[in-house]
Amino acid sequence: MVSLVDEGDRTTKQNVVITDAKSGINMEITVAVTTNPSAAALFTTAAQKPPVVPGGSYITISRKKLLQNLEINGTAARINAWVDSMKASSPTHVKSTPSLSSQDETSWMLQHPSALEMFEQITSASKGKQIVMFLDYDGTLSPIVDDPDRAFMSDSMRATVRKLARYFPTAIVSGRCRDKVYSFVRLAELYYAGSHGMDIKGPSKGAQYKNDDEGVLCQPASEFVPMIDEVYQALLEKTKSTPGAKVEHNKFCISVHFRLVDEKRWCELAQQVRSVLKEYPKLRLTQGRKVLEIRPTIKWDKGKALEFLLESLGYANCTDVFPVYIGDDRTDEDAFKVLRERGQGFGILVSKIPKETNASYYLQEPSEVMDFLQRLVQWKRLSLRRQLRVRRQLEELKVSTTEKCLTVE
Repeated sequence: MVSLVDEGDRTTKQNVVITDAKSGINMEITVAVTTNPSAAALFTTAAQKPPVVPGGSYITISRKKLLQNLEINGTAARINAWVDSMKASSPTHVKSTPSLSSQDETSWMLQHPSALEMFEQITSASKGKQIVMFLDYDGTLSPIVDDPDRAFMSDSMRATVRKLARYFPTAIVSGRCRDKVYSFVRLAELYYAGSHGMDIKGPSKGAQYKNDDEGVLCQPASEFVPMIDEVYQALLEKTKSTPGAKVEHNKFCISVHFRLVDEKRWCELAQQVRSVLKEYPKLRLTQGRKVLEIRPTIKWDKGKALEFLLESLGYANCTDVFPVYIGDDRTDEDAFKVLRERGQGFGILVSKIPKETNASYYLQEPSEVMDFLQRLVQWKRLSLRRQLRVRRQLEELKVSTTEKCLTVE
Protein backbone atom coordinates (compact mmCIF):
# COMPACT_ATOMS: atom_id res chain seq x y z
CA MET A 1 0.00 0.00 0.00
CA VAL A 2 1.36 3.42 -0.98
CA SER A 3 0.84 6.48 1.16
CA LEU A 4 1.40 10.19 0.80
CA VAL A 5 0.90 10.66 4.56
CA ASP A 6 3.90 11.94 6.51
CA GLU A 7 5.58 9.49 8.86
CA GLY A 8 4.47 11.65 11.75
CA ASP A 9 0.76 11.08 11.00
CA ARG A 10 -0.88 8.31 12.99
CA THR A 11 -3.11 5.89 11.11
CA THR A 12 -5.55 3.20 12.16
CA LYS A 13 -7.11 0.55 9.95
CA GLN A 14 -10.85 -0.08 9.91
CA ASN A 15 -12.83 -2.61 7.91
CA VAL A 16 -15.48 -0.90 5.82
CA VAL A 17 -18.22 -2.40 3.66
CA ILE A 18 -19.03 -0.76 0.33
CA THR A 19 -22.52 -1.21 -1.08
CA ASP A 20 -23.02 -0.97 -4.82
CA ALA A 21 -26.50 0.49 -5.22
CA LYS A 22 -26.90 -0.98 -8.68
CA SER A 23 -25.87 -4.55 -7.96
CA GLY A 24 -26.60 -4.74 -4.23
CA ILE A 25 -23.21 -6.40 -3.71
CA ASN A 26 -21.31 -5.65 -0.53
CA MET A 27 -17.51 -5.46 -0.76
CA GLU A 28 -15.23 -5.12 2.21
CA ILE A 29 -12.20 -2.87 2.07
CA THR A 30 -9.68 -1.76 4.64
CA VAL A 31 -9.51 1.97 5.28
CA ALA A 32 -6.42 3.60 6.75
CA VAL A 33 -7.71 6.53 8.78
CA THR A 34 -5.24 9.28 9.61
CA THR A 35 -5.39 11.98 12.26
CA ASN A 36 -4.37 14.46 9.57
CA PRO A 37 -7.67 15.55 7.95
CA SER A 38 -5.95 16.71 4.78
CA ALA A 39 -4.34 13.35 4.04
CA ALA A 40 -5.97 10.98 1.57
CA ALA A 41 -7.60 7.77 2.83
CA LEU A 42 -6.02 4.60 1.52
CA PHE A 43 -7.90 1.56 0.31
CA THR A 44 -7.08 -2.10 -0.27
CA THR A 45 -9.59 -4.74 -1.26
CA ALA A 46 -10.15 -7.80 0.90
CA ALA A 47 -11.49 -11.16 -0.26
CA GLN A 48 -13.10 -12.37 2.96
CA LYS A 49 -16.70 -11.81 4.01
CA PRO A 50 -17.45 -8.53 5.80
CA PRO A 51 -17.39 -8.70 9.58
CA VAL A 52 -20.04 -7.03 11.62
CA VAL A 53 -18.84 -3.92 13.42
CA PRO A 54 -19.88 -3.22 17.02
CA GLY A 55 -23.58 -2.56 17.10
CA GLY A 56 -24.34 -5.10 14.40
CA SER A 57 -24.36 -2.68 11.43
CA TYR A 58 -22.13 -1.92 8.48
CA ILE A 59 -20.38 1.30 7.53
CA THR A 60 -21.36 2.06 3.95
CA ILE A 61 -19.75 4.29 1.35
CA SER A 62 -21.24 5.08 -2.04
CA ARG A 63 -19.71 3.50 -5.16
CA LYS A 64 -18.92 6.96 -6.52
CA LYS A 65 -17.05 7.86 -3.35
CA LEU A 66 -15.13 4.58 -3.52
CA LEU A 67 -14.00 5.24 -7.09
CA GLN A 68 -12.91 8.72 -6.14
CA ASN A 69 -10.82 7.34 -3.28
CA LEU A 70 -9.40 4.60 -5.47
CA GLU A 71 -8.36 7.29 -7.94
CA ILE A 72 -6.62 9.14 -5.10
CA ASN A 73 -4.81 5.94 -4.16
CA GLY A 74 -3.83 5.39 -7.80
CA THR A 75 -2.53 8.94 -7.95
CA ALA A 76 -0.45 8.32 -4.84
CA ALA A 77 1.07 5.24 -6.42
CA ARG A 78 1.91 7.11 -9.59
CA ILE A 79 3.41 10.05 -7.69
CA ASN A 80 5.54 7.72 -5.57
CA ALA A 81 6.64 5.85 -8.69
CA TRP A 82 7.65 9.14 -10.29
CA VAL A 83 9.62 10.19 -7.20
CA ASP A 84 11.37 6.80 -7.05
CA SER A 85 12.27 7.21 -10.71
CA MET A 86 13.47 10.76 -10.08
CA LYS A 87 15.75 9.45 -7.34
CA ALA A 88 17.02 6.60 -9.49
CA SER A 89 17.83 8.98 -12.32
CA SER A 90 20.04 11.09 -10.04
CA PRO A 91 23.68 9.94 -10.29
CA THR A 92 24.47 11.41 -6.88
CA HIS A 93 21.68 9.62 -5.08
CA VAL A 94 22.70 6.62 -2.99
CA LYS A 95 19.84 4.50 -4.33
CA SER A 96 20.93 5.02 -7.90
CA THR A 97 24.26 3.22 -7.49
CA PRO A 98 23.05 -0.42 -7.53
CA SER A 99 21.29 0.00 -10.88
CA LEU A 100 21.90 -3.60 -11.88
CA SER A 101 20.01 -6.33 -10.09
CA SER A 102 22.50 -9.18 -9.68
CA GLN A 103 25.59 -8.26 -11.68
CA ASP A 104 28.48 -6.67 -9.90
CA GLU A 105 30.65 -3.95 -11.35
CA THR A 106 33.30 -6.36 -12.63
CA SER A 107 30.90 -8.47 -14.67
CA TRP A 108 29.18 -5.33 -15.97
CA MET A 109 32.49 -3.96 -17.24
CA LEU A 110 33.27 -7.26 -18.93
CA GLN A 111 30.01 -6.94 -20.84
CA HIS A 112 30.43 -3.19 -21.43
CA PRO A 113 34.19 -2.51 -21.73
CA SER A 114 35.71 0.93 -22.04
CA ALA A 115 35.49 2.30 -25.59
CA LEU A 116 38.98 3.74 -25.13
CA GLU A 117 40.49 0.41 -24.13
CA MET A 118 38.69 -1.35 -26.98
CA PHE A 119 39.44 1.34 -29.56
CA GLU A 120 41.44 -0.89 -31.90
CA GLN A 121 38.71 -3.56 -31.92
CA ILE A 122 36.11 -0.88 -32.64
CA THR A 123 37.98 0.58 -35.60
CA SER A 124 38.72 -2.91 -36.88
CA ALA A 125 34.99 -3.70 -36.88
CA SER A 126 34.32 -0.54 -38.91
CA LYS A 127 36.87 -1.38 -41.60
CA GLY A 128 35.46 -0.85 -45.08
CA LYS A 129 32.31 0.83 -43.71
CA GLN A 130 31.13 4.43 -43.45
CA ILE A 131 31.10 5.59 -39.83
CA VAL A 132 28.19 7.92 -38.97
CA MET A 133 28.40 9.70 -35.61
CA PHE A 134 25.42 10.49 -33.34
CA LEU A 135 26.14 12.53 -30.20
CA ASP A 136 23.94 13.49 -27.28
CA TYR A 137 24.73 16.93 -25.83
CA ASP A 138 24.18 17.32 -22.07
CA GLY A 139 26.43 14.97 -20.13
CA THR A 140 28.16 13.85 -23.33
CA LEU A 141 29.66 16.89 -25.05
CA SER A 142 29.20 19.14 -22.03
CA PRO A 143 29.23 18.40 -18.30
CA ILE A 144 25.98 18.28 -16.35
CA VAL A 145 25.58 21.64 -14.58
CA ASP A 146 23.12 23.08 -12.08
CA ASP A 147 21.83 25.71 -14.50
CA PRO A 148 20.75 24.10 -17.81
CA ASP A 149 21.14 27.47 -19.55
CA ARG A 150 24.86 27.37 -18.79
CA ALA A 151 25.64 23.90 -20.15
CA PHE A 152 28.45 25.21 -22.35
CA MET A 153 30.81 22.92 -24.19
CA SER A 154 34.52 23.69 -24.04
CA ASP A 155 36.39 25.21 -26.97
CA SER A 156 38.51 22.06 -27.22
CA MET A 157 35.40 19.88 -27.45
CA ARG A 158 33.95 22.16 -30.15
CA ALA A 159 37.20 21.96 -32.12
CA THR A 160 37.15 18.17 -31.77
CA VAL A 161 33.57 17.88 -33.03
CA ARG A 162 34.39 20.21 -35.93
CA LYS A 163 37.26 17.93 -36.98
CA LEU A 164 35.05 14.88 -36.50
CA ALA A 165 32.47 16.28 -38.94
CA ARG A 166 35.17 16.68 -41.61
CA TYR A 167 35.61 12.92 -41.76
CA PHE A 168 32.23 11.50 -40.71
CA PRO A 169 28.59 12.60 -41.07
CA THR A 170 27.81 13.89 -37.57
CA ALA A 171 24.52 14.61 -35.80
CA ILE A 172 23.69 16.09 -32.40
CA VAL A 173 20.64 14.33 -30.94
CA SER A 174 19.25 16.06 -27.84
CA GLY A 175 16.14 16.55 -25.76
CA ARG A 176 16.82 20.28 -25.97
CA CYS A 177 15.18 22.61 -28.43
CA ARG A 178 17.13 22.45 -31.71
CA ASP A 179 17.95 26.18 -31.67
CA LYS A 180 19.15 25.98 -28.06
CA VAL A 181 21.48 23.09 -28.90
CA TYR A 182 22.87 25.01 -31.86
CA SER A 183 23.49 28.07 -29.66
CA PHE A 184 25.75 25.85 -27.55
CA VAL A 185 27.50 23.96 -30.36
CA ARG A 186 27.65 26.64 -33.10
CA LEU A 187 28.78 24.30 -35.88
CA ALA A 188 26.77 24.75 -39.07
CA GLU A 189 28.14 21.60 -40.73
CA LEU A 190 26.31 19.21 -38.38
CA TYR A 191 22.87 17.65 -38.38
CA TYR A 192 20.75 18.73 -35.41
CA ALA A 193 17.93 16.61 -33.97
CA GLY A 194 16.29 18.56 -31.14
CA SER A 195 13.31 17.79 -28.90
CA HIS A 196 14.31 14.10 -28.64
CA GLY A 197 14.55 13.85 -32.40
CA MET A 198 11.21 15.52 -33.16
CA ASP A 199 12.88 18.48 -34.88
CA ILE A 200 15.61 17.55 -37.37
CA LYS A 201 17.56 19.89 -39.60
CA GLY A 202 20.45 19.22 -41.98
CA PRO A 203 23.73 21.12 -42.31
CA SER A 204 23.60 24.70 -43.53
CA LYS A 205 25.21 25.40 -46.89
CA GLY A 206 26.70 28.67 -45.74
CA ALA A 207 28.67 29.52 -42.64
CA GLN A 208 25.68 31.28 -41.08
CA TYR A 209 23.14 29.03 -39.42
CA LYS A 210 19.56 30.01 -40.16
CA ASN A 211 16.77 29.48 -37.63
CA ASP A 212 14.05 29.18 -40.25
CA ASP A 213 12.43 26.23 -42.01
CA GLU A 214 15.12 26.01 -44.67
CA GLY A 215 16.87 22.68 -44.34
CA VAL A 216 14.31 21.20 -41.92
CA LEU A 217 14.09 17.48 -42.60
CA CYS A 218 11.52 16.21 -40.11
CA GLN A 219 9.03 17.57 -37.54
CA PRO A 220 6.62 14.71 -36.74
CA ALA A 221 5.01 16.46 -33.75
CA SER A 222 4.10 19.80 -35.33
CA GLU A 223 0.41 19.48 -34.45
CA PHE A 224 1.30 19.36 -30.74
CA VAL A 225 2.96 22.79 -30.64
CA PRO A 226 -0.13 24.69 -29.36
CA MET A 227 -0.68 22.05 -26.66
CA ILE A 228 2.98 22.17 -25.62
CA ASP A 229 2.71 25.97 -25.34
CA GLU A 230 -0.33 25.63 -23.06
CA VAL A 231 1.32 23.06 -20.81
CA TYR A 232 4.48 25.13 -20.60
CA GLN A 233 2.55 28.16 -19.32
CA ALA A 234 0.59 25.98 -16.89
CA LEU A 235 3.76 24.39 -15.52
CA LEU A 236 5.42 27.78 -15.07
CA GLU A 237 2.50 28.84 -12.91
CA LYS A 238 2.23 25.54 -11.01
CA THR A 239 5.90 25.10 -10.17
CA LYS A 240 6.75 28.67 -9.23
CA SER A 241 6.10 27.81 -5.57
CA THR A 242 8.84 25.14 -5.62
CA PRO A 243 12.27 26.74 -5.16
CA GLY A 244 14.83 25.58 -7.70
CA ALA A 245 12.36 24.12 -10.21
CA LYS A 246 13.02 25.25 -13.78
CA VAL A 247 10.69 24.69 -16.72
CA GLU A 248 12.35 24.66 -20.15
CA HIS A 249 10.36 24.99 -23.38
CA ASN A 250 11.91 22.77 -26.04
CA LYS A 251 9.37 23.53 -28.81
CA PHE A 252 8.00 20.00 -29.21
CA CYS A 253 8.53 18.90 -25.62
CA ILE A 254 9.06 20.35 -22.14
CA SER A 255 11.76 19.73 -19.54
CA VAL A 256 11.14 20.28 -15.83
CA HIS A 257 14.58 20.44 -14.19
CA PHE A 258 14.78 19.56 -10.49
CA ARG A 259 18.56 19.59 -10.02
CA LEU A 260 18.29 22.60 -7.70
CA VAL A 261 15.15 21.39 -5.91
CA ASP A 262 15.51 20.08 -2.36
CA GLU A 263 14.91 16.32 -2.46
CA LYS A 264 12.29 16.67 0.27
CA ARG A 265 10.18 18.64 -2.22
CA TRP A 266 10.48 16.24 -5.16
CA CYS A 267 7.14 14.66 -4.29
CA GLU A 268 5.56 18.12 -4.25
CA LEU A 269 7.02 18.86 -7.68
CA ALA A 270 5.82 15.53 -9.07
CA GLN A 271 2.30 16.29 -7.84
CA GLN A 272 2.40 19.71 -9.48
CA VAL A 273 3.47 18.21 -12.79
CA ARG A 274 0.81 15.52 -12.63
CA SER A 275 -1.92 18.03 -11.81
CA VAL A 276 -1.17 19.67 -15.14
CA LEU A 277 -0.60 16.55 -17.23
CA LYS A 278 -3.83 14.83 -16.16
CA GLU A 279 -5.66 17.28 -18.42
CA TYR A 280 -3.51 16.31 -21.41
CA PRO A 281 -3.73 12.55 -22.09
CA LYS A 282 -1.91 12.98 -25.42
CA LEU A 283 1.28 13.87 -23.56
CA ARG A 284 3.52 11.46 -21.66
CA LEU A 285 6.16 11.86 -18.99
CA THR A 286 9.60 10.25 -18.75
CA GLN A 287 12.54 10.84 -16.42
CA GLY A 288 16.12 11.75 -17.19
CA ARG A 289 19.06 12.92 -15.12
CA LYS A 290 17.32 15.24 -12.66
CA VAL A 291 14.79 16.25 -15.27
CA LEU A 292 11.18 15.33 -16.04
CA GLU A 293 10.54 15.15 -19.78
CA ILE A 294 7.06 15.81 -21.20
CA ARG A 295 6.54 14.67 -24.78
CA PRO A 296 3.73 13.86 -27.23
CA THR A 297 2.59 10.23 -27.20
CA ILE A 298 3.61 9.70 -30.82
CA LYS A 299 5.89 6.79 -31.67
CA TRP A 300 8.99 8.88 -32.06
CA ASP A 301 12.18 9.02 -30.03
CA LYS A 302 15.95 9.26 -30.44
CA GLY A 303 16.00 5.79 -31.95
CA LYS A 304 13.51 6.81 -34.64
CA ALA A 305 15.54 9.96 -35.26
CA LEU A 306 18.68 7.85 -35.77
CA GLU A 307 16.88 5.65 -38.31
CA PHE A 308 15.48 8.70 -40.10
CA LEU A 309 18.91 10.32 -40.37
CA LEU A 310 20.50 7.14 -41.68
CA GLU A 311 17.78 6.97 -44.32
CA SER A 312 18.27 10.66 -45.20
CA LEU A 313 21.98 10.00 -45.65
CA GLY A 314 21.24 7.09 -47.99
CA TYR A 315 22.15 4.31 -45.55
CA ALA A 316 18.68 2.91 -44.83
CA ASN A 317 19.32 -0.64 -46.07
CA CYS A 318 23.08 -0.54 -46.48
CA THR A 319 25.39 -3.09 -44.95
CA ASP A 320 28.45 -0.87 -45.29
CA VAL A 321 27.39 1.73 -42.71
CA PHE A 322 28.69 1.83 -39.14
CA PRO A 323 26.59 4.08 -36.85
CA VAL A 324 28.07 5.10 -33.50
CA TYR A 325 25.82 6.70 -30.88
CA ILE A 326 27.24 8.24 -27.69
CA GLY A 327 24.88 9.34 -24.91
CA ASP A 328 24.42 9.37 -21.16
CA ASP A 329 20.68 9.52 -20.50
CA ARG A 330 17.71 7.16 -20.43
CA THR A 331 16.33 8.66 -23.62
CA ASP A 332 19.52 7.59 -25.41
CA GLU A 333 18.64 3.97 -24.68
CA ASP A 334 16.10 4.11 -27.53
CA ALA A 335 18.97 4.74 -29.94
CA PHE A 336 21.19 2.10 -28.32
CA LYS A 337 18.39 -0.42 -28.71
CA VAL A 338 17.94 0.39 -32.41
CA LEU A 339 21.62 -0.17 -33.11
CA ARG A 340 21.59 -3.47 -31.23
CA GLU A 341 18.53 -4.65 -33.15
CA ARG A 342 20.02 -3.55 -36.48
CA GLY A 343 23.24 -5.38 -35.71
CA GLN A 344 25.15 -2.39 -37.05
CA GLY A 345 27.54 -0.13 -35.21
CA PHE A 346 27.21 0.23 -31.46
CA GLY A 347 26.20 2.50 -28.61
CA ILE A 348 28.51 4.02 -26.01
CA LEU A 349 27.05 4.89 -22.61
CA VAL A 350 28.58 7.85 -20.77
CA SER A 351 28.43 6.94 -17.10
CA LYS A 352 30.66 6.59 -14.05
CA ILE A 353 28.49 3.87 -12.56
CA PRO A 354 27.17 0.56 -13.95
CA LYS A 355 23.56 0.72 -15.06
CA GLU A 356 21.16 -1.26 -17.22
CA THR A 357 21.87 -0.35 -20.84
CA ASN A 358 21.66 -1.48 -24.45
CA ALA A 359 25.01 0.14 -25.18
CA SER A 360 28.03 -2.02 -26.01
CA TYR A 361 30.74 0.15 -24.45
CA TYR A 362 31.09 2.92 -21.91
CA LEU A 363 33.00 6.15 -21.30
CA GLN A 364 33.04 7.76 -17.88
CA GLU A 365 32.60 11.47 -18.68
CA PRO A 366 32.76 14.14 -21.42
CA SER A 367 36.56 14.34 -21.16
CA GLU A 368 36.77 10.67 -22.15
CA VAL A 369 34.26 11.29 -24.93
CA MET A 370 36.59 13.96 -26.29
CA ASP A 371 39.57 11.59 -26.05
CA PHE A 372 37.64 8.94 -27.97
CA LEU A 373 36.57 11.38 -30.69
CA GLN A 374 40.11 12.74 -31.04
CA ARG A 375 41.47 9.22 -31.43
CA LEU A 376 38.80 8.51 -34.03
CA VAL A 377 39.81 11.61 -36.01
CA GLN A 378 43.50 10.70 -35.78
CA TRP A 379 42.78 7.11 -36.86
CA LYS A 380 40.83 8.35 -39.88
CA ARG A 381 43.58 10.75 -40.87
CA LEU A 382 46.19 8.00 -40.74
CA SER A 383 43.90 5.69 -42.72
CA LEU A 384 43.46 8.31 -45.45
CA ARG A 385 47.20 8.97 -45.55
CA ARG A 386 47.90 5.26 -45.95
CA GLN A 387 45.33 5.04 -48.73
CA LEU A 388 46.88 8.07 -50.45
CA ARG A 389 50.36 6.61 -50.11
CA VAL A 390 49.24 3.27 -51.58
CA ARG A 391 47.48 5.08 -54.43
CA ARG A 392 50.61 7.07 -55.23
CA GLN A 393 52.73 3.92 -55.15
CA LEU A 394 50.33 2.22 -57.56
CA GLU A 395 50.41 5.22 -59.87
CA GLU A 396 54.20 5.32 -59.75
CA LEU A 397 54.32 1.60 -60.45
CA LYS A 398 51.95 2.05 -63.36
CA VAL A 399 54.08 4.88 -64.80
CA SER A 400 57.26 2.87 -64.32
CA THR A 401 55.73 -0.16 -66.05
CA THR A 402 54.56 1.98 -68.97
CA GLU A 403 58.05 3.52 -69.37
CA LYS A 404 59.65 0.07 -69.39
CA CYS A 405 57.23 -1.10 -72.04
CA LEU A 406 58.05 1.92 -74.22
CA THR A 407 61.78 1.33 -73.75
CA VAL A 408 61.46 -2.29 -74.86
CA GLU A 409 59.56 -1.27 -77.94
